[in-house]
Amino acid sequence: MHSFFVWYRVNRDEGDADMVIRGMMARLACRSGVGGRLIRKRDEPGLWMEIYADVADPARFEPLLRQAVDEFDVEMFIDGTRRTECFLAGDAIPAICA
Repeated sequence: MHSFFVWYRVNRDEGDADMVIRGMMARLACRSGVGGRLIRKRDEPGLWMEIYADVADPARFEPLLRQAVDEFDVEMFIDGTRRTECFLAGDAIPAICA
């Protein structure tokens, strides 16, 4: 499985940005079957991150993500660029408590 982390700075209208980005993420979830989470940096609330975990087919997911971003005109709320990183899942580390 893969996990996608998409981070960016919101430049204005945080309320409108929140509504649009959450709408985009909901549409993406319907199309891809992958639900996401939207989080904000603790000490820098203008820095946002979308997290999409357990993506089984990244070759299918990535174009669906791009399509949803374009359809919802997400870029108009972004200061700079959206950066997307994809990580491979590793094995869970068990707790070994003495």
